[in-house]
Amino acid sequence: MRDSFLHQKCKDYLNTLCVDIAERCVGSEGNRQATFFLEKELSSRGWETLMNEFDAIDWEENGAKIKSGELIINALVSPYSNGFRGQGTLVSASTIEELSKIDAGNKVIFLHGEIAKEQLMPKNFIFYNPEEHKKIITLLENSGAKAIICATGRNAALAGGVYPFPLIEDGDFNIPSVYMTEEEGSGLIPEIGKTIILESISTRIPAKGYNVIGRKGDENSPRIVVSAHIDAKKGTPGAIDNATGVITLILLSELLKDYNGNKFIEIVAFNGEDYYAVPGQMNYISENQESFQNMILNINIDGAGYKEGPSAFSLFNLPENILQQARKVIGDYKEISEGVQWFQGDHGIFLQYGIPAIAVSSKWFIDNIADQDITHTKKDNPEIVDCEKIVEISRALNTLIRTI
Repeated sequence: MRDSFLHQKCKDYLNTLCVDIAERCVGSEGNRQATFFLEKELSSRGWETLMNEFDAIDWEENGAKIKSGELIINALVSPYSNGFRGQGTLVSASTIEELSKIDAGNKVIFLHGEIAKEQLMPKNFIFYNPEEHKKIITLLENSGAKAIICATGRNAALAGGVYPFPLIEDGDFNIPSVYMTEEEGSGLIPEIGKTIILESISTRIPAKGYNVIGRKGDENSPRIVVSAHIDAKKGTPGAIDNATGVITLILLSELLKDYNGNKFIEIVAFNGEDYYAVPGQMNYISENQESFQNMILNINIDGAGYKEGPSAFSLFNLPENILQQARKVIGDYKEISEGVQWFQGDHGIFLQYGIPAIAVSSKWFIDNIADQDITHTKKDNPEIVDCEKIVEISRALNTLIRTI
């Protein structure tokens, strides 16, 4: 198949996922449209398809406002937070020790400084959840506070490129919360001890989501799982995070549609990597508890196709035969390099089960993961994507899978 054809298909799919579909956040109508679109593309190429349903929540908000005397500060609603209209005495904490000592019953807590430097992991996120984060959440939930105001900066490694970042992003956490920049938060310092009025308009909406799975071959054979997450944060087109991963799955399904080798090939679009409760990932784990032992390799695509620099294949615990093949493929494709290991992706699921993995991304993205300002923002749009890189990745993965 000509590269020019695949290049045009990449552009078309990028437009579909990032422009025609307005939102791909879990629970949204756009997210469901994206999953149905992918299922249709896979099934049209002869892949057996599954759409595994799970419960989720969508979320709508209309801003927040803080008033204290003549002072009015506009704030951002924490994603998936409950709404709030009311007043209370403002108390503050900048460290865990201060939080453990304040009397916050029936008051509004202001979190700033050291305690607000890093986004808190959601309560039920099992893959990474530091004890310090758990302690802060427990203290907040036991505080009796009416609401929480947070002043934050940047935290690209955990929260992406957004500024400010939401300290709390958790639909399982029920104390209403809002956030603002550290500079804006400094205006609240003189109001500590005073009665403030907080209005935060936010609604949780029960919804459904789906993983999309395509399969080819004998399911009793050794399994190669090729994955990418299909969801995106609310408010971002999600081009490299992660429409390009989904597009790679589609192009690969085209290149492998005649595959009749001795491996069971599974294409998985996880739905929830950018969502607090990772419901699609949890659903997949539940469905495959007895199948992980048959998996010999995961290839996970996330952050691929950035216009600057080469693509990067990061290798994790590969057995010697697959390691040799992977490095040969990397050497044969001029715009693909071997990347450093990174763990902020769905390949981490497979690594926890002892399955070798290859994480496919952009070298620029990996090198700048801790301080980039693209992902989870409007900057993550089709203009930053080089479709030639996606075509090259798809061809490289096709070659690798056929030689394993």
